[in-house]
Amino acid sequence: MAGVWVTQGPDPRDGEQPVGEKATYADYLRIYRHTLALKCEELTPQQLATRSVPPSPMSLLGLVRHLASVEQFWFAQVGLGLGEPQPFRDAEVADLDFDGAEPTDACVAEAFDRWRAEISRAEEWLAQVPESELGRELVIRRRGGELVTIRDLLVHMIEEYARHCGHADLLREAIDGRTGQ
Repeated sequence: MAGVWVTQGPDPRDGEQPVGEKATYADYLRIYRHTLALKCEELTPQQLATRSVPPSPMSLLGLVRHLASVEQFWFAQVGLGLGEPQPFRDAEVADLDFDGAEPTDACVAEAFDRWRAEISRAEEWLAQVPESELGRELVIRRRGGELVTIRDLLVHMIEEYARHCGHADLLREAIDGRTGQ
Protein backbone atom coordinates (compact mmCIF):
# COMPACT_ATOMS: atom_id res chain seq x y z
CA MET A 1 0.00 0.00 0.00
CA ALA A 2 2.75 2.43 -0.96
CA GLY A 3 1.79 6.06 -1.04
CA VAL A 4 -1.25 5.85 1.22
CA TRP A 5 -1.60 7.76 4.47
CA VAL A 6 -2.39 5.07 6.98
CA THR A 7 -0.27 1.99 6.28
CA GLN A 8 0.28 0.64 9.80
CA GLY A 9 -1.80 0.72 12.90
CA PRO A 10 -5.24 2.17 13.35
CA ASP A 11 -6.57 4.95 11.16
CA PRO A 12 -6.27 8.19 13.20
CA ARG A 13 -9.74 9.16 12.03
CA ASP A 14 -11.34 6.13 13.66
CA GLY A 15 -13.26 6.84 16.81
CA GLU A 16 -16.01 5.43 18.90
CA GLN A 17 -19.32 4.58 17.28
CA PRO A 18 -21.47 7.69 17.53
CA VAL A 19 -24.83 7.32 19.25
CA GLY A 20 -27.63 9.51 17.99
CA GLU A 21 -28.23 11.75 15.02
CA LYS A 22 -26.23 14.76 16.22
CA ALA A 23 -23.26 12.61 17.23
CA THR A 24 -23.31 10.96 13.81
CA TYR A 25 -23.20 14.32 12.00
CA ALA A 26 -20.44 15.56 14.30
CA ASP A 27 -18.41 12.39 13.68
CA TYR A 28 -18.69 12.68 9.90
CA LEU A 29 -17.49 16.28 10.11
CA ARG A 30 -14.61 15.24 12.39
CA ILE A 31 -13.54 12.55 9.93
CA TYR A 32 -13.67 14.84 6.88
CA ARG A 33 -11.85 17.64 8.68
CA HIS A 34 -9.14 15.21 9.71
CA THR A 35 -8.96 13.85 6.16
CA LEU A 36 -8.31 17.32 4.76
CA ALA A 37 -5.58 17.87 7.35
CA LEU A 38 -3.98 14.53 6.37
CA LYS A 39 -3.99 15.52 2.70
CA CYS A 40 -2.04 18.68 3.60
CA GLU A 41 0.52 17.06 5.92
CA GLU A 42 4.24 17.27 5.21
CA LEU A 43 3.93 19.71 2.32
CA THR A 44 5.84 22.94 1.81
CA PRO A 45 4.03 26.25 1.35
CA GLN A 46 4.86 26.04 -2.36
CA GLN A 47 3.28 22.58 -2.62
CA LEU A 48 0.22 23.63 -0.63
CA ALA A 49 -0.29 26.60 -2.97
CA THR A 50 0.20 24.53 -6.14
CA ARG A 51 -2.81 25.08 -8.36
CA SER A 52 -4.81 22.42 -10.09
CA VAL A 53 -5.60 22.40 -13.79
CA PRO A 54 -5.76 25.91 -15.32
CA PRO A 55 -7.75 28.07 -15.28
CA SER A 56 -8.86 26.84 -11.84
CA PRO A 57 -7.23 28.63 -8.89
CA MET A 58 -7.85 25.59 -6.66
CA SER A 59 -5.04 24.44 -4.37
CA LEU A 60 -4.83 22.61 -1.06
CA LEU A 61 -4.06 25.90 0.68
CA GLY A 62 -7.00 27.51 -1.11
CA LEU A 63 -9.24 24.69 0.10
CA VAL A 64 -8.17 25.29 3.71
CA ARG A 65 -8.88 29.02 3.33
CA HIS A 66 -12.20 28.29 1.62
CA LEU A 67 -13.29 25.85 4.32
CA ALA A 68 -12.31 28.29 7.08
CA SER A 69 -14.62 30.78 5.41
CA VAL A 70 -17.41 28.22 4.97
CA GLU A 71 -17.10 27.09 8.60
CA GLN A 72 -17.32 30.71 9.73
CA PHE A 73 -20.34 31.46 7.57
CA TRP A 74 -22.43 28.44 8.52
CA PHE A 75 -21.53 28.10 12.18
CA ALA A 76 -20.72 31.67 13.29
CA GLN A 77 -23.01 33.71 11.06
CA VAL A 78 -25.93 31.30 10.65
CA GLY A 79 -25.60 29.14 13.77
CA LEU A 80 -24.55 31.79 16.27
CA GLY A 81 -26.12 34.73 14.44
CA LEU A 82 -22.90 36.78 14.45
CA GLY A 83 -22.49 39.57 11.93
CA GLU A 84 -18.74 39.35 11.47
CA PRO A 85 -17.31 39.25 7.93
CA GLN A 86 -16.11 35.99 6.44
CA PRO A 87 -12.35 35.43 6.38
CA PHE A 88 -10.58 35.26 3.04
CA ARG A 89 -13.47 36.97 1.25
CA ASP A 90 -13.65 40.34 -0.47
CA ALA A 91 -16.50 41.83 -2.47
CA GLU A 92 -13.96 43.07 -5.03
CA VAL A 93 -12.22 39.70 -5.52
CA ALA A 94 -14.46 36.77 -6.48
CA ASP A 95 -12.20 33.91 -5.36
CA LEU A 96 -9.95 35.52 -2.74
CA ASP A 97 -9.94 32.33 -0.67
CA PHE A 98 -8.22 30.59 -3.60
CA ASP A 99 -6.53 33.50 -5.42
CA GLY A 100 -5.04 34.79 -2.17
CA ALA A 101 -3.40 31.46 -1.33
CA GLU A 102 0.26 32.47 -1.48
CA PRO A 103 3.18 30.04 -1.08
CA THR A 104 4.48 31.62 2.13
CA ASP A 105 4.85 30.39 5.68
CA ALA A 106 2.74 33.34 6.87
CA CYS A 107 -0.15 32.56 4.51
CA VAL A 108 -0.08 28.88 5.45
CA ALA A 109 -0.02 29.66 9.19
CA GLU A 110 -2.85 32.18 8.86
CA ALA A 111 -5.01 29.75 6.87
CA PHE A 112 -4.54 26.77 9.18
CA ASP A 113 -4.85 28.86 12.36
CA ARG A 114 -8.11 30.39 11.16
CA TRP A 115 -9.46 27.03 9.92
CA ARG A 116 -8.72 25.38 13.28
CA ALA A 117 -10.22 28.32 15.18
CA GLU A 118 -13.42 28.16 13.14
CA ILE A 119 -13.65 24.40 13.67
CA SER A 120 -13.20 24.88 17.41
CA ARG A 121 -15.93 27.51 17.51
CA ALA A 122 -18.23 25.29 15.43
CA GLU A 123 -17.64 22.31 17.73
CA GLU A 124 -18.34 24.43 20.82
CA TRP A 125 -21.59 25.71 19.29
CA LEU A 126 -22.73 22.25 18.22
CA ALA A 127 -21.96 20.80 21.65
CA GLN A 128 -24.50 23.25 23.10
CA VAL A 129 -27.27 22.28 20.65
CA PRO A 130 -29.62 19.66 22.12
CA GLU A 131 -30.33 16.81 19.72
CA SER A 132 -34.02 17.62 20.04
CA GLU A 133 -33.34 20.98 18.33
CA LEU A 134 -31.83 19.66 15.08
CA GLY A 135 -35.06 20.66 13.33
CA ARG A 136 -34.93 24.23 14.69
CA GLU A 137 -34.80 26.83 11.93
CA LEU A 138 -32.02 29.38 11.64
CA VAL A 139 -32.08 32.54 9.52
CA ILE A 140 -29.60 33.01 6.69
CA ARG A 141 -29.48 36.81 6.69
CA ARG A 142 -27.19 37.00 3.67
CA ARG A 143 -29.85 35.22 1.65
CA GLY A 144 -32.68 37.56 2.49
CA GLY A 145 -33.94 35.74 5.54
CA GLU A 146 -34.00 32.23 4.04
CA LEU A 147 -34.47 29.56 6.70
CA VAL A 148 -32.40 26.44 7.23
CA THR A 149 -32.61 23.86 9.99
CA ILE A 150 -29.63 22.94 12.12
CA ARG A 151 -29.86 19.47 10.58
CA ASP A 152 -29.65 20.98 7.07
CA LEU A 153 -26.65 23.06 8.12
CA LEU A 154 -24.81 19.97 9.36
CA VAL A 155 -25.64 17.87 6.32
CA HIS A 156 -24.55 20.74 4.06
CA MET A 157 -21.19 20.94 5.86
CA ILE A 158 -20.68 17.20 5.50
CA GLU A 159 -21.42 17.50 1.78
CA GLU A 160 -19.07 20.50 1.49
CA TYR A 161 -16.20 18.61 3.08
CA ALA A 162 -16.89 15.41 1.12
CA ARG A 163 -16.69 17.30 -2.18
CA HIS A 164 -13.55 19.17 -1.22
CA CYS A 165 -11.81 16.09 0.21
CA GLY A 166 -12.27 14.59 -3.26
CA HIS A 167 -10.57 17.66 -4.71
CA ALA A 168 -7.83 17.30 -2.09
CA ASP A 169 -7.23 13.68 -3.14
CA LEU A 170 -6.53 14.76 -6.71
CA LEU A 171 -4.48 17.80 -5.74
CA ARG A 172 -2.25 15.77 -3.41
CA GLU A 173 -1.76 13.01 -5.95
CA ALA A 174 -0.67 15.59 -8.54
CA ILE A 175 1.86 17.06 -6.09
CA ASP A 176 3.70 13.94 -4.95
CA GLY A 177 1.78 10.88 -6.12
CA ARG A 178 0.42 10.15 -2.66
CA THR A 179 -3.02 8.63 -2.71
CA GLY A 180 -5.16 7.05 -0.10
CA GLN A 181 -8.15 6.93 2.04
